Amino acid sequence: MIRAATPADLQQLCKMVHALAEHHGDTATATVANLQRDLFGPAPWLHALVFEDRRRLLGYAALTQLARLQYGQRGMDLHHLYVCPDERGGGIGKALLAASLDYARKKTASYVTVSTLPGNDFAQAFYLSQGFTPAPISGLRYAFDLAAKS
Repeated sequence: MIRAATPADLQQLCKMVHALAEHHGDTATATVANLQRDLFGPAPWLHALVFEDRRRLLGYAALTQLARLQYGQRGMDLHHLYVCPDERGGGIGKALLAASLDYARKKTASYVTVSTLPGNDFAQAFYLSQGFTPAPISGLRYAFDLAAKS
């Protein structure tokens, strides 16, 4: 069953966030408190959907809002899509993706983006097979670390 994440899911969800980071060779620092703030705090930043089977979470999708202000368009970024390794290949990823697209439509988004690492051929093939098209990267992207520069 796919449903919106609830505060009761935060422990399992945090473990999956860490597993996804590890899968990509990264070290996650997200905590249950971070997820509580970002999903259920006074100003939610993300929306998460979970795939649950017999009270166990088998995967999740996390979305965040985007905009193309000059075109009057709302969008969403599929920030994370994760399925537990022992459950991959059974359609959970496709189901979470479909639910994510439905959620974006309900939020009146006109587009959804997703990123993959350059060498992640499996993910790239998956998104292409689901109707996504490569989006050209236009311009450079810059970041300013607010935490380091007060």
